[in-house]
Amino acid sequence: MTFAKASCSPLHLRWCLLSSMTTDGTPLRFPPFTGIPLAPVPKGALTMLTTIPGLMDAVRARFAHVDSCPFTGPRVFFENAGGALTLKSAVETSGIYAAIPDNQGRDNPASKALMAAIDKAKADMRLFFNAPTGQVFVGESGTEVLFRLVRTAALGAAPGGILLSTTLEHPASRSAMARWAEVTGRRHVLVPHDDATGCVDAAAYLPFITPDVRLATIVHTSPVTGMAVDVGAIAASIRKLSPDCFIIVDGIQHASHGAVDISALAIDGYAISPYKVFSRHGYGVGWASDRLTACTKETVIGGPATNWEMGTRDTGSYATFSDVVDYLVWLGSNFTKSDDRRARLESAAKAIHGHEHALADAMVNGTGNLRGLAAIPGLHIIGGADNARREGVVSVWLEGKPSETVVSFLNDRGIRTHTRKADHYSGNVLTPLGLKDCVRVSFSHYNSLAEVAQFLTAMNEFTSAP
Repeated sequence: MTFAKASCSPLHLRWCLLSSMTTDGTPLRFPPFTGIPLAPVPKGALTMLTTIPGLMDAVRARFAHVDSCPFTGPRVFFENAGGALTLKSAVETSGIYAAIPDNQGRDNPASKALMAAIDKAKADMRLFFNAPTGQVFVGESGTEVLFRLVRTAALGAAPGGILLSTTLEHPASRSAMARWAEVTGRRHVLVPHDDATGCVDAAAYLPFITPDVRLATIVHTSPVTGMAVDVGAIAASIRKLSPDCFIIVDGIQHASHGAVDISALAIDGYAISPYKVFSRHGYGVGWASDRLTACTKETVIGGPATNWEMGTRDTGSYATFSDVVDYLVWLGSNFTKSDDRRARLESAAKAIHGHEHALADAMVNGTGNLRGLAAIPGLHIIGGADNARREGVVSVWLEGKPSETVVSFLNDRGIRTHTRKADHYSGNVLTPLGLKDCVRVSFSHYNSLAEVAQFLTAMNEFTSAP
C-alpha cells in the first residue's frame, strides 16, 4: 500500500488522507486505538467506550472545542441537540475544498478529484443509511430536504385522501405537511403523542390509519423530549392498511445517537442534518426511495430523471460527510473484528447508545455522592425519569424557577445548556404540559461522566440556594 508517490503533491496527499484513500486508490484501514489508561471510572459507570484504555481520550481528541469555547473558555458542552461538536477532520476538509477554484464535471484533474470525492461521499451516505437502493442527495438543510420530500410525495400521490402526522413532530415536517395538505386540498390529521412519556407509538397511530392515507410523516426522535419512536412498527402499521402510502421520516435528532437502517424500514424518505452528526452547518442529506424518485419533481429540463439536487452543490459538504462515516467506522473498529464498514458503523452506534444511556442514568439518578435530577425537590423530568426511549436528551423544569435563570446559572459555571420555549419550535410538547419553557440538557458520546458530575454539582448548588 502506497501513501504517496514521489510526484504526489501535498494537496493531493491531503485529499487522499481526508478521503481515507491511498494515492493508488486503495482504502486506508483504521486500526483499533490503543493508548494510555483513563482515570478510574466509578463502579457501575463502565461503558463500551470507557472499558478500552485511552479510547475516550482518543474520541474527544477528534473533536474541535470539546472542552473549551473559543469565546468563553473552558466549558462542558451539553447543547448537542442544538448542534453536535464538529470533527476536526471535517473542519480541515471544509477549508481544503473551499479553496479549490475548479468546478465539477470538467475535463481536468482537479475537477475529476472533486467528482471522486462526491462519489465516495454518496457511497458513504448509502452506507450510513444502509440504503442500497433509492437516491441519496445533498440539500440546503435538513428542513429543506424534508420539505422537498414531503412536497414531492404530496404531489405524486394518488388524488384525495389525507396526510398524517403527529403532535410530537418538529415543525419542519409538520409545517411541510400542513402546507402541502392545503395546496392539494387534503385534510391534515395529527396523531396525538403521549404527554407522560414524551413519545408516540404504533398503537396511537392505529385509530387514525385508513386506506386513504396518501402521505405520512414520522419523527424518529423528538428534539424536545429526546424520546425515540419505533419507526419500523409505525411504518408497518401504515403499510398494512394503506400499502401505497408514502412515508417520510425526520431522522435529524436520531442520527447521531443510533444506527439508521433504511433496509429494515418500509419507508420512502429520510432526512438528516449533518451539523447534528459531527459535521458542519450549511447542508442537509436526504434519501428517497425509487418510487418516490420516480414522481415528478423540480429538475432541470433534460437532466437526469433521478436527480434530486438543484444546481452545483458544495463538494466540501459531501466530503465532510465522508469524514463522519470514516470516524464512525474507526470508532466501531474497536468493538468488532469485522472489516465490513457497515458492521463497524453498527458497532459504533451500539457503543454510542450504551455510553449515552449511562450518562443519562447518571444524570437522572446521580453519580458518586451527587444527588441526581430525579431526587431534586421541585424538579420535573419531561417524559419521566425512567424512560428507555431516551436518546441524548434530558429536558427538565423547576417549580417557580424560569428556565432561562437555570440556563444562565449553568452558563456562569461553564456548563452549556439551552432553554426551550413554548414557541413554534417546542410549543407542541410544552403547551400541553402547561409549561412556558424547559431546560434541555443534551449530550453525546464524547461527553464524560466527570462532566455529568460537574453539571449535577451545579444543579444541586442552584436548587439548594435560598
